[in-house]
Amino acid sequence: MDFEGKAIAPTATDNAEFAQPTTTPKPLELLRDTEALLRRPTVATLVPILPSKLSNRFQAASSLADDSLNKLAAIDLNNISDFELRPARILVGLSFIGFGALMILVLLLYLNTLYPELSTSEQIQQYWYQYVWFVSLGVAGMFIWGREAMRPIPKRRKSYKR
Repeated sequence: MDFEGKAIAPTATDNAEFAQPTTTPKPLELLRDTEALLRRPTVATLVPILPSKLSNRFQAASSLADDSLNKLAAIDLNNISDFELRPARILVGLSFIGFGALMILVLLLYLNTLYPELSTSEQIQQYWYQYVWFVSLGVAGMFIWGREAMRPIPKRRKSYKR
């Protein structure tokens, strides 16, 4: 017995040919255009409803967003070197570590304030899931730092004095 189904006639999706875009937009241009398509109708809708002072500030913020996103879209991501991204990666690692530590402190404050009768081991036993998440964030930040520490730094050419 043959249980495999066989297509008798070709379907419409087999023959469909889609027009290929001539140029694909860069990711930052796509971000700029998508954000503008969402922001401009929202601003146009809210400006007549808002008080005049707030309306002027809202329009100024919208034009500032246009300017900054146009500058951002002008950046060519292919020309950014790995060394230029180093400070951003270090800051991301710092953010992970700091946020993880801050949230552990907030969790400890929460537990000591609302459940003072629980011992430390009972608190960890009941809220282990949150502890694991926050410690994992800190560990991820430390891994980012470690990776940056092991990454080779391009050497500069030495200028020799004669």
